[in-house]
Amino acid sequence: MRKILFFILFFSFSVVNSQELNCEVTVNSDKVGATNNQVFKTLQKSLMDFVNKTTWTEQEYKPNEKINCSMFITINSFDSNQFEATIQVQSSRTIFNSTYSSPMLNINDKDFNFNYTEFENLLFNPNSFDSNLVSVIAFYSYLIIGTDAESFEPDGGSPYFQIAQDIVNLAAPTGVKGWSQQEKGQNRYFMMDNLMASNFKPYKDALYNYHFGGLDKMEKDLKTAKTEIINSIISLVDIHKVKPNAYLTRTFFDAKADEIVSIFSGGPQVGITELVDALNKVSPINSSKWAQIKF
Repeated sequence: MRKILFFILFFSFSVVNSQELNCEVTVNSDKVGATNNQVFKTLQKSLMDFVNKTTWTEQEYKPNEKINCSMFITINSFDSNQFEATIQVQSSRTIFNSTYSSPMLNINDKDFNFNYTEFENLLFNPNSFDSNLVSVIAFYSYLIIGTDAESFEPDGGSPYFQIAQDIVNLAAPTGVKGWSQQEKGQNRYFMMDNLMASNFKPYKDALYNYHFGGLDKMEKDLKTAKTEIINSIISLVDIHKVKPNAYLTRTFFDAKADEIVSIFSGGPQVGITELVDALNKVSPINSSKWAQIKF
């Protein structure tokens, strides 16, 4: 288990050999039909370097510990240096003693508008909002790292979630879309508002129990591991009681729905009645998938 330590954030994010992310960044410009695609290729390379070469934490990550993730950016329109886009962020976690990677995040963010001039330096300053492009990418980098850390140790993601919260606090007053509590729907503000609230602690507990207590133990005792996964999912009902259809629980099942169906579609039999009831209560949008869980 990777030991996660609280830390004092460096003011300088230098490039060293212990970067945390192994991220595939794609910039898709098919919708704009531009004749000169060089700026999009430059943007893609710049973002790939920025995400993978920035040292986001003080932790030492071995090559096999780097977090596999992807950021798929779709450019909807652009004019000069102004871009309107969406970004889909995904990450996964390798399961102990296996080649299987469990999906951790699958977020489709539709409010990703930014300015970018070709070849400009992308630098993250944790103390200021200098660029929506940099702030959004940094936000999701810390969300990926925090979610991964939380699955290895209780409250292991807290330092990284706090930095993501700080990014929100700096960005919200700018009026740029995606950061404010005044906006309708769900955005980065509501993501962090959920994550930092005490009544959403069952989500963090579920991340740890589902992965470290469940998936990581499957090679030793499959039935006990599946029971632990069931209990972690049932615990999310406590969040549903406080806030039905919360953004945080929606993101959990956006990543996990297919995996949950797969886990409980074979192997040693366990009681699933309470599990299916909890799934239909907390994530009714996936009811057709939960109907596939049968023993």
